[in-house]
Amino acid sequence: MKDPEANIVDALVLPRLVRLEENLYGAAFVLMKLLPARFMLDRGADAGLIRAGGTVIETSSGTFALALAMLCRLRRYRLILVSDPVLEPPLQRRLEELGARVEIVRKPAEVGGHQGARLARMAELQREHPGHFCPGQYDNPDNPRAYAPFAALLTESLGRVDCLVGSVGSGGSMCGTTTYLRELFPDMVAIGVDTHRSTLFGQPDGKRLLRGLGNSLMPRNVDHRVFDEIHWVGAAEGFAATRALHAEHALYMGPTSGAAYLVARWWARRHPDENVVFTLPDEGHRYQDQVYDDAWLEAQGVLARGVPDEPVRVNHPHDATHPWSQMLWSRKTYESVLGAPFVSPLGKP
Repeated sequence: MKDPEANIVDALVLPRLVRLEENLYGAAFVLMKLLPARFMLDRGADAGLIRAGGTVIETSSGTFALALAMLCRLRRYRLILVSDPVLEPPLQRRLEELGARVEIVRKPAEVGGHQGARLARMAELQREHPGHFCPGQYDNPDNPRAYAPFAALLTESLGRVDCLVGSVGSGGSMCGTTTYLRELFPDMVAIGVDTHRSTLFGQPDGKRLLRGLGNSLMPRNVDHRVFDEIHWVGAAEGFAATRALHAEHALYMGPTSGAAYLVARWWARRHPDENVVFTLPDEGHRYQDQVYDDAWLEAQGVLARGVPDEPVRVNHPHDATHPWSQMLWSRKTYESVLGAPFVSPLGKP
């Protein structure tokens, strides 16, 4: 009998490649996090860390949670997810319908906020369930390793990739795909898309409305040395670009896709002889009452009537205050750019 998950996961795990302009291609995933979630569960099973009927424990508030829920349902694993109030009720209902147990941490920790509280609760659950498996998308090196099939698809389909643009959250997709592609194209430009008040590239942590990219902590899977440029895109600009992506190209995607599209389109038009690919991590159905709702955007103060034409160049992350800021990162380490290593609010590296 064939693997039952081939009915859906194998069908969705790789993206459709869409040509938007002469030299601009979008890699449109239904759910990009299926790729690392499947790979990490496979490696865990291969190592004997999880067996039939076993328990998976993870903290997530977005698409990685959904990917795990789909896979765990198909493989008959128990799944416990720890999240916080940012998890939308429709997504929580979907996770629970797939059999996941979802715990929402309501009170932020004194140090580390909701992220700290989530990690603390997850540590309690891990002690309660000996023999569990934790994928750990932020620090598990199998996350970036999972993107070899995606890199192979790009190479086989396009022949060459001169520039890769994508949002950065856990670091897996951009760092993994870039590493594989540079085995063939060592000069390929890698552009990371972040948002303001994300710690990933040196800004102070703060509240972020544009979600799905950025982070309050520093995942070990973020290898700063792969990035040639970093762009910080604001919520209004990212949401407007997401709407433009749908209105102009009929691609109904999430806001991280729009933020990457904004940057990739600008770079592709400035380099008309180079093949530019950007990632579209998930579809837009989850965001139809937010990003695709003018009333919601207006209530949040982020209803933009147009998409900006170009970014403002800055020389340091602390200067990236413009709604769309660009910095030449030049494949440097975090410490060499900021002058000091990242210090986690939770006291961990």
